[in-house]
Amino acid sequence: MLQLTKRTEYGLIALVHLVDRGGEFVSVREIGESYPIPRRLLAEVLKDLSRSALVDSQRGAGGGYALARPAESITVGDVVGALEGVPTLASCESLESAHAGGECNVEPVCPIRSPLHRIREGIWRQMQRTTLRALVQPTFQILSPTRHPLSAP
Repeated sequence: MLQLTKRTEYGLIALVHLVDRGGEFVSVREIGESYPIPRRLLAEVLKDLSRSALVDSQRGAGGGYALARPAESITVGDVVGALEGVPTLASCESLESAHAGGECNVEPVCPIRSPLHRIREGIWRQMQRTTLRALVQPTFQILSPTRHPLSAP
């Protein structure tokens, strides 16, 4: 099952906190006091997000981190890509598991690669569409507003 790393979860939490602060520079200490996140790991994650140009950093008194772009233009996919790289779902899609020749022996007849690839692509597309703003103000509607699935027809 696809699962985000703790680094990415902490990164998303920190970024949502920055969205809530409306462009102010926020210290690692403040974020760490708001959420039970190890400060050292949080600082490393924010440095990586800064290197990826998702956040700006400022040293000194009143320094910290702020979003480098509007929350509407930063996606979950941007964050995942910056902290983990593009996710893979099937082991045949990762370079580490490739055989010495660089290809999977089962690939030409594999019955699951194509469906798993479509699932992975669908998940990745959703990550690319979901912005930080959407995480702060979720508008997901899973059930139809007119009929609850447990109600009688």
